[in-house]
Amino acid sequence: MIEETSAGIVLFRKEESKKLFLLLHYPSGHWDFVKGKMEKGESTHQTAIRETEEETGITDITFLENFEEWIEYNFQYQGELVNKKVVFFLAETKTEDVKISHEHQNYAWMDYNTSMEKTTFDNAKTVLTKAQTLLSNTL
Repeated sequence: MIEETSAGIVLFRKEESKKLFLLLHYPSGHWDFVKGKMEKGESTHQTAIRETEEETGITDITFLENFEEWIEYNFQYQGELVNKKVVFFLAETKTEDVKISHEHQNYAWMDYNTSMEKTTFDNAKTVLTKAQTLLSNTL
């Protein structure tokens, strides 16, 4: 079995009184957060920052403390089982304009309820709910 670790960000921005979350549309059809594989020598935060810039062009990221959510899942890649662990951080940006990479088909800024409907995987919905709960209690 192959072991992989990735890091990502539940990225949000404020628009008037609303908080909008960024979701990316992946070629396989699902909607999810920014994330990617850790490279040798990187910390999880460094990976999350690099992947956000590569996948969205966004560089102004402010991490919120007390948010580090790990998910784990398995999938098949070229006939081999891959065990994937992903850590998500919560961060704010003031950037509205997203320049998606070749890795994605589209993106959308959405409020919490719309994000919950759009997000494909249950583990992402769980992470999003935890992010929303922290934001409701702190911002």
